[in-house]
Amino acid sequence: MKRPAHFLLSALALAAAAPTAASAQDYPNRPITLVVGYAAGGGNDIMARVAAEKMSPVIGQQIVIENRGGAGGSIDTRQVAKAAPDGYTLALGGTGTLAINPTLYTNVGYDPRKDFAPIGLIGTSALVLVVHPSVPARDVKELIAYGKANPGKLTYASAGVGSGIHLAAEYFRFQAGIDMTHVPYKGSAPALTDLVGGHVSMYFSSLPPAIALVKEGKLRAMAVTGPVRSPIFPELPTIAEAALPGFEAVLHYGIVAPAGTPKPIIDKLNAALRNAVMTDEFKQKLAADGTEPLASTPEEYAADIDKEETKWSAIVKKSGAKEQ
Repeated sequence: MKRPAHFLLSALALAAAAPTAASAQDYPNRPITLVVGYAAGGGNDIMARVAAEKMSPVIGQQIVIENRGGAGGSIDTRQVAKAAPDGYTLALGGTGTLAINPTLYTNVGYDPRKDFAPIGLIGTSALVLVVHPSVPARDVKELIAYGKANPGKLTYASAGVGSGIHLAAEYFRFQAGIDMTHVPYKGSAPALTDLVGGHVSMYFSSLPPAIALVKEGKLRAMAVTGPVRSPIFPELPTIAEAALPGFEAVLHYGIVAPAGTPKPIIDKLNAALRNAVMTDEFKQKLAADGTEPLASTPEEYAADIDKEETKWSAIVKKSGAKEQ
C-alpha cells in the first residue's frame, strides 16, 4: 500500500531531527571549551575562569579555558563563529569583540547578530575618569569648561586605538563638545604610568588599578561612566549626573555559541550561567575586578548585543578609529 507523500516527508523530517534531539538530550558528554581572545591573567580571562568554575558542576562537565590572542579578540571570535554548533566550543563575548571590532576592522569575518547564538550575560564594568592633579578642574563641569576654553590642550591616554577605553574617551569628547588630543599606549599600565608622571592630562581607567593611585593623591577621580554610582567609588557621581545627562560608557561581557546551536543546549548553558552569576562567591570575585554581575536570558543578551553594536559602531565611525 502506498503511503501519502506528506507522511513520507514528515517521517524524513523526524529522522533528520532525531540526532540533534538526541545530542541535545545527552549534552554535554565531554568537556566544553570556552575560548577567551586575550592573554591569561587579565580581567577578561579571570571573569571567564570564574564563570567556568561555577558552571562546570551545574552542567556536569568541565569547561576548559583556551586563551587565543590577536586583533583585539576578533581572531578567536571568528574561529568560534565557524566552529561546529554542538555546544562544545563557546566564546567569551564582550563590547570589544561584538560591538566595536565589527566596525573597527575592515574584514572582521563575522556578524555579531547572525553568526552567534547568545547564551547569556556575565557582567558589566564601568570606567572611572581620572586626571593628573595639575589639571585645573575639580569636577566634570569644570573639566569641560577648561577643555572648551583651551582647545587641544587636554590630552587623554588610552590602552590602544579602538579599545573600549579609547572609545569611551571619544564618546565623552563628542558629548562634551571639546577638542582633546589622543595619546595611545600599548595597554593600561603604561598609560597610567604616564598619567601619574604628568605626561598626559586624563584617562578613563578600569576601576581596580585606579583605587590606590586616587587614595595616594597621585590622581584625581572625577566621575564614573556607568548608569549608577560604583560601590568602589561611592562618593563619585556618574558623568550623567555630574554634567552630561544620558552619558553611559560601560563594557559588557557574556558567553556566545556558534549560530545554529540547538536551543535545548543553549538553555542548559544559560541555566548554568545564571546560577553561577547569582552566587555570592561569583559576585565577590567580580567585584574585586570592578565588575558587577548581570544575569540575562539568551533573548536579553541578543537584544543587548544589537543595542551595543549600534551604539559603539557609530562612535567608531565618528572617531575615525581604524585597526592598527
